[in-house]
Amino acid sequence: MAIVWLKTFSLLLLVCLFGTLLLRLVVVRPSPDERRKPSGSGVRRASEANLQAHVRMLSEEMVPRSWRHRANLKRAADYIAASLRTSGGRVERQTFSAAGQTYTNILAAFGPNKEPWIVVGAHYDVAGDGPGADDNASAVAGLLEIGRLLGLQGLSRRVLLAAYCLEEPPFFATPQMGSHVHAQSLKKAGHRIELMICLEMIGYFSDKPGSQRFPFPLLRLFYPSTGNYIMVVDRIASGHGPRIRNNMRQASPLPVYSINAPSLLWGVGLSDHRNFWKAGFDAVMITDTAFYRNRAYHTAGDTADRLDYTRMALVVDALLGCLPLQAPAFPGVKP
Repeated sequence: MAIVWLKTFSLLLLVCLFGTLLLRLVVVRPSPDERRKPSGSGVRRASEANLQAHVRMLSEEMVPRSWRHRANLKRAADYIAASLRTSGGRVERQTFSAAGQTYTNILAAFGPNKEPWIVVGAHYDVAGDGPGADDNASAVAGLLEIGRLLGLQGLSRRVLLAAYCLEEPPFFATPQMGSHVHAQSLKKAGHRIELMICLEMIGYFSDKPGSQRFPFPLLRLFYPSTGNYIMVVDRIASGHGPRIRNNMRQASPLPVYSINAPSLLWGVGLSDHRNFWKAGFDAVMITDTAFYRNRAYHTAGDTADRLDYTRMALVVDALLGCLPLQAPAFPGVKP
């Protein structure tokens, strides 16, 4: 019996060790310096006040913003379009049909019409009747602040900012998602897209130990359990995630981590970037990890007062380091 138990234990240990190694090398693929201190310059460009004003407008004055509340969705679309137009974007409305009604994506072009483009997108609809401050007013606020900063900075090629409708259920993972409509239109037009950067919940951070949860327990070996960082999510065999992570680290002192993982890992494909993958484009998601950190996800408790606007501003600063600026937005960062 002791020999059988020893063999069983040895087999289980071998399986665990192999699984850990596989997770490290294939699924997670963190860099050797994944836990190093960020080297960002500390220069600040994004405005905390602007970010908070956008979040409060969307999550307090335009509620609810679910698919059933088209009047508030129209108000939100008009607000987003006006902000991006004021920043100098060339704004277009892309309309599409779902459930017998018309919905709208807001698209704003910055920089010369030179390919390949970079698309930065965020959805502005909300699941249910909650305020949706983190999900996803935080990301829309980030998108609008990026637009303001791009309007002050020359670009070497096109950056397209996109605000999508109908990311949330019941249209999630259907052709009626606004991002699906947009990705397919880009494919049909033959545009070359270097990368789509999806902003999905970028406002909730916590300095409490144990505040970060994970879809797979072994991920605790590679990532902090304190939810005070932003995550770059990419699919396996892509180098964009680590590159974006490194650029963000150079442009901001905010801790930034990345993961390359298959879509079957719960959460990896749960936003608008999924539709760019399906259309054959490269895409990453920038996120505070949603329900793995924010317990108010898809509830009435997802309110503006719970967000960290200082760190949100650092996310925006970091993202500027990933865009084709004619002159670096921060010292030492190549456009």
